[in-house]
Amino acid sequence: MTAAEDRKTADFWFDPLCPWAWMTSRWLIEVQQLRPVDVRWHVMSLAVLNEDKDIPPAYRELLAGAWGAVRVCIAAAEKHGDEVLGRLYTELGTRFHNQALPRDRATIEAALVAAGLPAELADAADTDIHDEALRASHAEGIGLVGEEVGTPVIAVEGADGERVAFFGPVVTPTPRGEAAARLWDGTLLVASTPGFYEIKRTRTAGPSFE
Repeated sequence: MTAAEDRKTADFWFDPLCPWAWMTSRWLIEVQQLRPVDVRWHVMSLAVLNEDKDIPPAYRELLAGAWGAVRVCIAAAEKHGDEVLGRLYTELGTRFHNQALPRDRATIEAALVAAGLPAELADAADTDIHDEALRASHAEGIGLVGEEVGTPVIAVEGADGERVAFFGPVVTPTPRGEAAARLWDGTLLVASTPGFYEIKRTRTAGPSFE
């Protein structure tokens, strides 16, 4: 058994709206079973990230509906502790992405109840009362990697023992088993290389929620 002090904590910033972050989060949950790593969940916001950027009208319209879920996540964490974020994200993501349900109040309420949380937390979706905390959580994550990327952001002790942060990985479908573990090992190795910034290729497939 791995000693507790040998385990790493991977901080993961997510926006429930993003299907690619959802894929990465399911991969990281798989990694937890195969490598000595524990995930600590945090909220970031694509709406906050893009509010002052020149983006296509269709994407702007999509982001107009992106405030509700992240506000509810922040409200849940403030009232019930950060430890509820992982299971709430799982319930929201399953409904938003795997089940393709509308991102409306009814879906959010169902996710809250399934996560063992009060349905009335959905009230937070329609108020800016939690926006200061939301922006602070977002700023913490995006501040580690810069404004040119989105969600997810992961920060973890790298292969050389120093904390590293990066966007992604962006992958579909979610790697399972030893493939997930190998991707984790390789990601840490690459991210730990001083001066390393980017590996990228054109996406030829959309998210596959297998």
